Amino acid sequence: MKCIILAAGYATRLYPITENFPKPLLEVGGKTILDWLIDDISESGTVDEYIVVSNHKFVEHFNKWAGESRHNITVIDDGTTSNDDRLGAVRDIELAYKSLSAPGDCMVIAGDNVLDFSLTKFIECFKEKNASVVMRYYETDKARLSKSGVLSITGDGKITGMAEKPAEPESNWCCPPFYIYKAEDIARIGEALSDGCGFDAPGSLVSWLCKNADVYAFEMPGKRYDIGNVESYTKIKNEYRGITR
Repeated sequence: MKCIILAAGYATRLYPITENFPKPLLEVGGKTILDWLIDDISESGTVDEYIVVSNHKFVEHFNKWAGESRHNITVIDDGTTSNDDRLGAVRDIELAYKSLSAPGDCMVIAGDNVLDFSLTKFIECFKEKNASVVMRYYETDKARLSKSGVLSITGDGKITGMAEKPAEPESNWCCPPFYIYKAEDIARIGEALSDGCGFDAPGSLVSWLCKNADVYAFEMPGKRYDIGNVESYTKIKNEYRGITR
């Protein structure tokens, strides 16, 4: 399995910290955010390559970090230099997918998430379902639901629909940016974009795919910490205690 990590954002809400430095390489609990994610995923023994999609502004930061890593990491420059010319998450996924010499099953995650649980459980769910899976968590705040991807699911966790930032959410199940796609599903990303799939939010691919293939939702077994501004970053640095297995 390959793991595509979306890291081409500009994190403008974290300025001045991220004005000249990428958010995924910020330190939390003695390691970068990306190192927490990759070290954990590697415990599964399932992923043999990590493809980090950077923007052009920060690509050298990622190249330096990857060069010092013990993992098999490829850094891709999407060529953008600001929020104004960004490709969008789905197009970044397509860019990374097309770079693969041996396409297959793909995990896709955002590179700026801090978790207190292991993603190996998510990978186990993918293997058990033998189908594409995404993460889900229960959200009671309607305002937050209206700013998220919201899933409609059946009793066995199969996704019947997904709406990005709905004014009237149909459920309380939010979909954070963690996905594992079967080889035959991720291979349809070009078809999805040609068919009008949104390209800005990474969940737009899920919204298209669940109408064309079986996709299941795995309930998040812990907490995802949101680093949205300088205050929240400071708070998380002081409170984060690592991953519970």
